[in-house]
Amino acid sequence: MSNRLARPLLAALCLASTAATAADLVPVADFARRMPLTSPRLSPDGQYVSLAFHDPDGKTHGLAIYRVGDMTKAISLIRMPPYELPADMVWASPTRLVVARGKVDGSIGQARYTGEIMAIDVDGKNADYLFGYEAFGKRAATRATDRGWGTIEGLPVESNGHFYMRATSWTDDNRSTLYDVDAKTSTRKQIADIGLGDMNFMIAPDGTARFAFGTDDNFRWVVFHREGSGWNKLAGSDAQQNFTPVSSVIGSQRIYAKYSPDGKGGAFVEQDEGGGNARVIRQDDFSEVTASGLWTPAPLRPFGTIAATGIPKPTYIDPEAPIAKLHMALSQKFAGQFVSFVDFSQDGGQLMFKVSSDREPGRYMLIDTRTYKVSKLFDALPWIDPAKMAERRPMRFKASDGMELEAILTFPKGRPETSLPMVLMPHGGPHGIADDWFYEDDAQFLANRGYLVLQVNYRGSGGRGSRFEQAGYLQWGTRIQEDLIDGVKFAIAQNFADPQRVCVFGASFGGYSAMMTPVRAPGMFKCAVGYDGVYDLGMMYNKGDIKDRKAGRSYLTTVIGKDDAALAANSPTHLADKIDVPVFLVHGEDDERAPFAQFKAMRAALDAAHKPYETLTKPDERHGFVKPENVEEFYNRLQAFLDKHIGAGAASPARAAP
Repeated sequence: MSNRLARPLLAALCLASTAATAADLVPVADFARRMPLTSPRLSPDGQYVSLAFHDPDGKTHGLAIYRVGDMTKAISLIRMPPYELPADMVWASPTRLVVARGKVDGSIGQARYTGEIMAIDVDGKNADYLFGYEAFGKRAATRATDRGWGTIEGLPVESNGHFYMRATSWTDDNRSTLYDVDAKTSTRKQIADIGLGDMNFMIAPDGTARFAFGTDDNFRWVVFHREGSGWNKLAGSDAQQNFTPVSSVIGSQRIYAKYSPDGKGGAFVEQDEGGGNARVIRQDDFSEVTASGLWTPAPLRPFGTIAATGIPKPTYIDPEAPIAKLHMALSQKFAGQFVSFVDFSQDGGQLMFKVSSDREPGRYMLIDTRTYKVSKLFDALPWIDPAKMAERRPMRFKASDGMELEAILTFPKGRPETSLPMVLMPHGGPHGIADDWFYEDDAQFLANRGYLVLQVNYRGSGGRGSRFEQAGYLQWGTRIQEDLIDGVKFAIAQNFADPQRVCVFGASFGGYSAMMTPVRAPGMFKCAVGYDGVYDLGMMYNKGDIKDRKAGRSYLTTVIGKDDAALAANSPTHLADKIDVPVFLVHGEDDERAPFAQFKAMRAALDAAHKPYETLTKPDERHGFVKPENVEEFYNRLQAFLDKHIGAGAASPARAAP
């Protein structure tokens, strides 16, 4: 695309940008509300958008279909049972939508597939049950019930009414089977099968499964290549490399893949399907590399890559390609934001894209790629004004043992960046999860209240390669906590944080860390807030949903171990006498991930140690509150607790910085 053509393209992208204004105090209720619409998908003809919708009550979800050009009224609206939601959806044809059902265990829990797959016409008619344990729909008479888990694995290159489905039987969870399914008639044809459970498949444009990959029963990464009628396990695809085939290179015997060279950072490559003649598209020793949000219309090809850490900055494979120039133009128009391509129509004429940043929760747009006319579909959080949000700044620092780590600092808007009261906010997970630069509601709430927020991607986090993630195994209460403490020392050394006014607040594994960091660094913190935390590691083997599947039990053995003495030595319930700060414990009484028994055990341990604490618990709440009134109460209590201990009016006894 020439500069002569690029100028009118830029001129056509005529949506007004929001001017920055002085920071104002945002009502607590605005942070307590959840996204009303998520997971949009564009139909193959570009005429419809399907979404998951979420009612204000926080627990009711469902499926909505809108006509492009009129997002004011859904043409189809299907409510699902409490805590159920569309976990995934694809358009099998311009008029037929396939939906995988899921459940979410609260606002900080991840959606889990129920194993059921449905299909429905765009007008809400002809609903059918394609896979699952209920005897319903066209398949009921011939297959009765499917006793297993079904997931959507992909779509053919050309929309033809079919989709690919992966299934694992309840009675044989050491097998993954791939089917080609007609979404209209419910007929299915087996196209691949492998004797390992929970394997993903990479499917070639001709509909053949070329690779199977995932974690085995021992929580080790494995990859198999299809050779004839069998599967050959690839050497070097194990835990240190995490080699992952991504897609075929159309018209060739080559593939795109990503992996972690020697377990360090990441690389995105094009190579022969058999593994030879690799061409490195991008490699980064610090960060994994992905093409997420940077793909062409079908047949899909990546046109750029980004690093998983820092502020995302695309590197284009061919900067002169029209698709790359379109992305450049959009990125220039929405300066300071990341432009992610979400879906194209089958002919490539319509493109749905998302713009988001540290201060912008997300706007979904549609552009006609022939006329460059842009229209807005919807805002992710329409009541949030990005001009009132705070800057999130990724930084790197060295841990005490020399390991380079990433921190995300959220600076209160309109305040000097020195000697600020600070909240350390460890993320959950811990493994494979990472904090990133994009908008985060807890961090923005705290920054809006005047607090510097520190998030550390400690070892064990995702986005840095397999060695970095595995470096956190069996280190939950030791090295991971030291990384968090080193992050606090870094923020103090940079004079960003007041060493006399530091608290820690975290959810899930972050709640565990909120109790452990004061134990590992006496005197550093003024208070600690644990939200739906895990406080007794040994309890994870007999309470909570992680233990319910073989993969979950293998995960626990790998990451926390089975030694009872070590589990006790790294459990806050056994170390309560060493917690030297006021504690605030928050928990949902129906939590399935970190069950309420964890809260009770921590409370009992604090009582036995005669330690001060406050509590907030709610019935009918799970892993993270979802009812807006409960979230608002939590935020108000959190703010009052922090203000009491590190706010402007808190006492600041003179003592040396840690």
